[in-house]
Amino acid sequence: MHAPRPLLRKSLFNLFAATLACAALLAPRAASAEALLLIEADSGKVLQAENATIPWYPASVTKIMTAYVTLKAVKDGKLTLDTLLTVSPTAASQSPSKMGFRPGTQLTVDNALKMMMVKSANDMAVVLAEGVGGSIDGFSAMMNDTASRLGMTQTSYVNPNGLPADGQITSARDLGILARSFLRDLPEYEYFVHIPAIRFGKRVTGNFNKLIGRYPGADGFKTGFICASGYNLVASATRNGRRLIAVVLGSTSGTARAVKAAQLLERGFSQDNLTWLRPSLGTVDKLVPVDASPPNLREDMCGGHRKRPASDDDDALIAANGGTSGSASATGGEAQVTFFTAGLQPPLMKASELMALAPAAAEPVLVYTGPTRTGTALIAAVAADADQQATPKPRGKKSRVARKPDAADKPKDAGKDAKTAAAKPEGKSDTKTAAKPAGTKHATAKPDAAKPDGAKPVAAAKPAASADQPAKPAKPKAATKPVAAKPANNS
Repeated sequence: MHAPRPLLRKSLFNLFAATLACAALLAPRAASAEALLLIEADSGKVLQAENATIPWYPASVTKIMTAYVTLKAVKDGKLTLDTLLTVSPTAASQSPSKMGFRPGTQLTVDNALKMMMVKSANDMAVVLAEGVGGSIDGFSAMMNDTASRLGMTQTSYVNPNGLPADGQITSARDLGILARSFLRDLPEYEYFVHIPAIRFGKRVTGNFNKLIGRYPGADGFKTGFICASGYNLVASATRNGRRLIAVVLGSTSGTARAVKAAQLLERGFSQDNLTWLRPSLGTVDKLVPVDASPPNLREDMCGGHRKRPASDDDDALIAANGGTSGSASATGGEAQVTFFTAGLQPPLMKASELMALAPAAAEPVLVYTGPTRTGTALIAAVAADADQQATPKPRGKKSRVARKPDAADKPKDAGKDAKTAAAKPEGKSDTKTAAKPAGTKHATAKPDAAKPDGAKPVAAAKPAASADQPAKPAKPKAATKPVAAKPANNS
């Protein structure tokens, strides 16, 4: 007996609506959303995935691959951690964040790696690339060969530091594969991915990964930021012998990405006994790639609506209730996730509260230029670097112009577009900054993201002397002409 037509039409309508609802759940979110991934390090089992196979701009998480290729060459005996590398003009010309060494400066593979992974130094990434691969192009080819061998099917590289470039693409899936491979293939070198801070001369730089020293068990990996990618983070943590890897791409601030990663990790650890209730998502290498162009988040991340410059070392806290856009999409609100904080009071905390704490006290790792040294020779090398930082550069008679940026300066905001940068002469800032010799400020383990690269001259009408020659009285106006600054990308 046939069903009445109205009833049949209603059944078909309900079936169609249910099909659309399922498709909406299974389809990737809009390109502007975050990409999230949580996996087990040992097994590669996927615990959570959201937009994990959408292509994304990697920014400085690229440096995980740079470290992998370099350390694999060390492990294979092609060079050692003590091998001396030389800063080339190409390396010295890289955009911030960087150490700022002059061409011809030498340092070891070991020190270059530590500077790259903690300070996210773009110049050190190029130093390593040229030392291992002979050139940026040669090393990029090694990176791409490695990505292919590891099964990173959505990844391509054109440089070793993640600065904006056509063809520099990855995905949360591929970054999860890379992080697993690093831990599996290079266990003896994994300390490079969780150094809390470095000390170069008198300056201390803390790790941009806010989980290090705050989230219990945090032990990796790397942050990244350019305007097009948003705030990226590959993080890992270990609890009771179980290690998880979280990938967050396209978050809204440096703290928001850390909070999101902490939420993912905590959810993975706390639900270990309930995995049988959830459908299996398979392993990370079995996630199906999405054929699409990576989203460009420049306007969202670096548009004129921002109240402060965007940079990789971003201290802006999200609201305690997970109030920034996209900050609570994976957990349904931060109030649902609390943290056992290993002796911290109170014992249960929200993720944003945890990230707002000062990092646990840790002795910064010494880094220095020149060959490997120990004992008194190491002390002398560190002192020499500190003396060089503290010695003012000659500026000509009665020079009161802005000092040049040094290694401790925070890079210029990647979010300022060319129009904004051109409207403000390069090198201007607070006059108090110009009055202090370079290298005298170093007290905190966190770089000051608010300081620009230069300092403001005391008298705008007074002719400025160059770093190489004293000012010429005959042409007092030549040095005061504003120079349009090119926008820089923090990576």
